[in-house]
Amino acid sequence: MTVPTTVDVLIVGGGPAGALLGCLLARRGIEVLQVEKQSSLARDFRGETLAAPSAVTLRRLGFDAALRDHGYLETQAVTMRMEGRQVFAIDYAKFSIGTLPIDIPQPALIGIFQQSAQAEPTYTYASSTNCTGLIEEGGQVRGAVLKLADGSRVEVRSRLVVGADGRFSKVRKAAGLEATITPMGRDFLSFKLPRPADWGNQAQLVVNKDKHLVVLPTFPDFLRVGHNLPKRGLGDLRKEGFDAFRNGIAAIDPRLRPLLDEYLTSFDDTSFLEIFTAELDQWARDGLVLIGDASHTVTPILGQGVNLAIQDVVCVAPVIARALKKAEAQVPAREFDAFVADRRAHKAQVTRYQRIQESALSASTPFAVWARRARYSALNALPIKYKVFGKVINAPHPIDPVDLRATAPGTAVRAAV
Repeated sequence: MTVPTTVDVLIVGGGPAGALLGCLLARRGIEVLQVEKQSSLARDFRGETLAAPSAVTLRRLGFDAALRDHGYLETQAVTMRMEGRQVFAIDYAKFSIGTLPIDIPQPALIGIFQQSAQAEPTYTYASSTNCTGLIEEGGQVRGAVLKLADGSRVEVRSRLVVGADGRFSKVRKAAGLEATITPMGRDFLSFKLPRPADWGNQAQLVVNKDKHLVVLPTFPDFLRVGHNLPKRGLGDLRKEGFDAFRNGIAAIDPRLRPLLDEYLTSFDDTSFLEIFTAELDQWARDGLVLIGDASHTVTPILGQGVNLAIQDVVCVAPVIARALKKAEAQVPAREFDAFVADRRAHKAQVTRYQRIQESALSASTPFAVWARRARYSALNALPIKYKVFGKVINAPHPIDPVDLRATAPGTAVRAAV
């Protein structure tokens, strides 16, 4: 593979945000180079649930057939069980959006985006490729230095660099865009178990005082279980021993005991995630913009990371296309002002809700536990719960008409560029 040294847009990061953006831009005839440090997609991801608006968006963008060909699992509801009692339930079918959330492995989703993008002549993908620095001239970002799979380095000039390289973004750091990191009080340990045939397709939050499990049905036939632990508490957990950890999980949800005993054998079967939020005052510079977790890291509550990333992409793709058409050289940072303001406001709403939830889940005193259970039971009895919940998970995605028309490989609307 030959890496082009001059492109319209260089996207750093091959996750869902970078892959979808590369596809949408290539469909518009924009020259795109997307680079990813990993050699393949064969790795474990945690965020695999697409909220209903994301599922609608992907279908409207033309990915419905590919999603169906691969297969996915529809999540029918979300429930909360606290201290052994179900206190809250949301039936996703009752939302007016008319679509259920879906679970699909991220490697498959990214592969669907890549396959569509690679059908376009203006798209190039380079795996095992690292961004080692930015090219800056006159205060503008004019490209990046890449380390290729064979160890060689190449300078790639572009009119725009997109940092889509995740929560620990190297592009963000290289650009000097400082993030305010707010650690949450707890971190997360997750693992997968086979899903019993009679388990059902409900996402479940199982709470016992200040300990909780998130139990998610995943495609094709697994449960992904997430367990909270105190900040910097992984070392203490390991010292207590694996049996103690497994017994603690079973104490929160006894239904899992047989599965834990048979399939969870060591800490090697678990995956650790540090929980924090990242806020940036500045998402863009002349010649550069950040999207997804690189610009607004959120917590795992309600699985909003991948959904916020998809929203970023459908909002920013037409902005980039218009800016490239208008700008003579580098895309000015001001072109992203409206995009940043809109996305920051939505992300702030999601973060506020997540922090409220995290505060409620950390309750430990008898009164606080009772009050939490009473509060959710009262909310559960009110129809307003669908309005409150829907504001967070069902925000609509505005999609540019050009992207709606480009519904299949080879149908890019070249005039839009």
